[in-house]
Amino acid sequence: MPTSPQLLNTLAAFDTTNQEDPNTDFVNGIAVAKEYLYGVRMSECLQDFCPDASETLQLAARAQHIRRWDIPRADFPMDRAGYKKWRTRLGVYHGEVAGTIMDRFGYTPEEIERVQTLLSKRNLKRDPEVQTLEDVICLVFLRYYLEDFAKKHDEDKLIDIIRKTWRKMSPEGHTAALALPLSEAMKALVGKALQK
Repeated sequence: MPTSPQLLNTLAAFDTTNQEDPNTDFVNGIAVAKEYLYGVRMSECLQDFCPDASETLQLAARAQHIRRWDIPRADFPMDRAGYKKWRTRLGVYHGEVAGTIMDRFGYTPEEIERVQTLLSKRNLKRDPEVQTLEDVICLVFLRYYLEDFAKKHDEDKLIDIIRKTWRKMSPEGHTAALALPLSEAMKALVGKALQK
C-alpha cells in the first residue's frame, strides 16, 4: 500500500485524537480506546481488501469514526429517523475533524474535500472508492463487532441487520466476507441471513 511521510504523520495524528476516546474495548485483556482500535482495524482491513488504495482512501478509512464519542447517539431521537440524522451528522463531523488535521499536515483543499466526500458516503455504488470504503466498514463490522452485537439482539433482528449489511456490499466484498474467520455461531447466522 502506498505511503508517504505526510500520510504516516497524518494517520498518527488521527490515532492520537482517537486515543482520547473515554470508551474502551478489550483486546487480550488490555483496555484500548474504542475508536482508536476501530481506526486501526479499518486500516488493516483496507490493506487486505484493497492493497493499492489511494492516499485519500487510506485517510478516510482511518478517520471513519474519528472522535465519534463527541456526538452520542442518545442526543438524537431513538427511532429510525433519529438514527439516520445521527449518522448523517457524524459523517459531516468526521470529515470536519479529519480535514482540520489534514490541513495541518499540508494536504490540499481538493484532497481534504475528497476525504470528506468518502466519509459522507456520497455516490455509494457509483463511486468505486466510496464502495470500497463501505465494503471495508461492513467487513470490520462482521469480523469484529457482530459477535457482541448478537448478544444484545434476537435472531430475527440480527438476520435483518446482516441482510442490510450485505446489500451495501459489492460482489468483491461478499467474497471477502465469506472468507472471514468468524465463529461457527456467526457463520451459521450469516448463512441463515443469506438464504432466500
